[in-house]
Amino acid sequence: MNKRSVFFISDSTGITAQTLGQTVLSQFGHITFEQQVISHVNSMPKAIAAVDLINQASAADQQQAIVFDSIVDNALTEVLAQANCLRFNIFDQYVKPLELALDTQASPSVGLAHGQSDQVHYANRMDAVHFAMANDDGGRIQLYEKADIILTGVSRCGKTPTCLYLALQYGIYAANYPMTEDDLDEMNLPKALRPYRKKLFGLSIRPDRLSLIRHERKADSRYASLRQCEMEVYEVEAIFRRCGIQYIDATDSSIEEIAASIFEKTSLQRLPHP
Repeated sequence: MNKRSVFFISDSTGITAQTLGQTVLSQFGHITFEQQVISHVNSMPKAIAAVDLINQASAADQQQAIVFDSIVDNALTEVLAQANCLRFNIFDQYVKPLELALDTQASPSVGLAHGQSDQVHYANRMDAVHFAMANDDGGRIQLYEKADIILTGVSRCGKTPTCLYLALQYGIYAANYPMTEDDLDEMNLPKALRPYRKKLFGLSIRPDRLSLIRHERKADSRYASLRQCEMEVYEVEAIFRRCGIQYIDATDSSIEEIAASIFEKTSLQRLPHP
């Protein structure tokens, strides 16, 4: 089997190293990568322990492990450099060329990439998460005035995870409203949504995929039947078109891809909520 051990190593959460590393690895779909995150490597003992793990993996595989790291401390990076591995330091790849281009030295600091040094932005993102949870599935429509965006569509088409992603990553106040069979009777926007038409964005999904998802929740039910799913998707998309609501088919999209499409098609900004 074509397999390689991969380590994502960080002096903080490991999100940066893992995200960038996995993006690169995704270009090699024919290889199986056994991945491990080693976070908070912020001391010599931890760096030495990480090197031991890397060397063990390289010995077991009889080929070098692959390492993506976002360590900023020079002393710790020198320790990692001793490991038997193919190593990519995220900051070396980008910071040094930028230093040359900008004719200035960077000021490395642990945790800046994810806002640990900016408590205001962190607090805003947490507030946005609480807002998304409080306004899930049309639970508190009286707060829609505060929403930056309101996602709508049939039940189980991906609205909730998308709202939480927008909140956690970007501090966006996202609510969602599921269109039920009762809402579809009038073939018009539900009354609760009409005052907020400019904030609406629709998510759709293929009926066959929707049926599979619903079967996981309520197996062999009318709610999960393909016929019911086809009816709901058809009618909701008809409402979107009739009312001029932008929407996308999210069937084969990841949460990140759905969010990117929303940014592309709306005026939302990829910035923390003010």
